[in-house]
Amino acid sequence: MRIRPVRLGTCLLALTAVLATAGCLPVAEQPPSRQSAPAPSPSSSELEGTDTPEEFANDMRGAVASAERYWSERLGSGFEPVRDVLAYRKDGEVDCADQPLPRNNAVYCSAGDFIAYDVNWAFGAFRQIGDSFVYYLLGHEYAHAIQARLGIRKEFTIEQELQADCMAGAYIGDMVRANPSVMDEGDTQELADGLEAVGDDPNQPWFAPGSHGSPAQRFQSFANGYEQSLEACGI
Repeated sequence: MRIRPVRLGTCLLALTAVLATAGCLPVAEQPPSRQSAPAPSPSSSELEGTDTPEEFANDMRGAVASAERYWSERLGSGFEPVRDVLAYRKDGEVDCADQPLPRNNAVYCSAGDFIAYDVNWAFGAFRQIGDSFVYYLLGHEYAHAIQARLGIRKEFTIEQELQADCMAGAYIGDMVRANPSVMDEGDTQELADGLEAVGDDPNQPWFAPGSHGSPAQRFQSFANGYEQSLEACGI
């Protein structure tokens, strides 16, 4: 999400078109401290293009700041930011309620009120998909923190996850409505690619603990929030 003037209507139409097309796809599966983000393992000189560890760190800080601003405006004086946003590099480096967090993952830990993510995995997705993925990823996990603050507990994991996708969509969509220039021309496709990448495996039962939803379900939930804001999410 770089600063580049883009018409809001164009962004919404592009995202809607991408999501509508994605609905025909087969089913598939999901900082550093607030002040600084450690650079992922590859050095800047080893990378192609401009997607450097420094750019990733800056985008992550920007995503944290914008999520805090968004939810502060929506919840008012009752809002409390998450205690921390942590990066880790290997299995078990960070734990949540004595449960070690695995690599290739991002999670909101209600027990410690923090967001944690595998920095190498997130940076790889950032390079492969684009900078919009960082805003979606942080927006989704921050949505879980808001669910915890509002006392929202769904019967099935998939319901909790799809609502978080909707809330992430509302966060990004409202941000674009307030300032269309935050959307780069390719961001809508990046968001669609990111949602496809985090969909469940085709054999994952929808009712199983840990189910997040198929790509089509996650696309639709995100699009509902993006287009209709938090009302579409039941918030």
